[in-house]
Amino acid sequence: FLHHLNPLALLAATAPAMILLVFTRDIPTPLAMLALAGVVLATGARLPRRLALGLLAGVPLGIAAVGIGFSLWVDPAEVAATPAVLRVGDWILHQGAFAIGFATSLRLAAIVLLAVLSGAVTAGPDVVRASVQHLRVPYRIGYTALAAYRFVPRFGHELELIRAAHRVRGHGRGGGRGPFARIARGWGYIVPLLASAIRHAERVALAMDARAFGAYPTRTERHLVPLRWRDLVFVLLFWAACAAVFLIIPRVFP
Repeated sequence: FLHHLNPLALLAATAPAMILLVFTRDIPTPLAMLALAGVVLATGARLPRRLALGLLAGVPLGIAAVGIGFSLWVDPAEVAATPAVLRVGDWILHQGAFAIGFATSLRLAAIVLLAVLSGAVTAGPDVVRASVQHLRVPYRIGYTALAAYRFVPRFGHELELIRAAHRVRGHGRGGGRGPFARIARGWGYIVPLLASAIRHAERVALAMDARAFGAYPTRTERHLVPLRWRDLVFVLLFWAACAAVFLIIPRVFP
């Protein structure tokens, strides 16, 4: 059902929770938000297999790595009253340091998963169209940003073509396979990639001029991204669930 919602509804639903998570310092609240975002994402989105496997494996590993890393940077004087977990010579790792480190890692993981919840099921063009249609963002800004956003995959495609052309011509074949040889070959891609980018920018500019881009204060839309009742229902339900997490969890697990 997430794929059938307006992108602005997903942003409006997740943005308040992401902001409030910045100010939390306990472990149960971000853990509950992490579970809530995971359940909504698992039941409401069709994720690519690579992204789903990355989330299943990367989120727990990231929480563990970041939690341990942050716990090592906690000032020992702040957690001296908590029991010692690890002692190496004069250095002591306290239980309170682990609590602070994992609270931080869980908070970051919850924010990332909420961002994935709003970003994995939406496309950049739909976000721009919805912003222009409903938030009154000037179309000159919105569609110019969209054109710039589409330059990135275009550069990747052009770079692959340039590499293939160099391989066909045997360019750099005798330069070795080490990291320095790879850097040296990379310098040969800069000039043709820059030339291709300039040609693409000229074509985009001519296409925008041919369509009278910027000549009128408003434009008609070919693809509409409407706001429906289901968007409002989802936002209200998600806000209610987040409010329950932020108000009830700290009382149950102080």
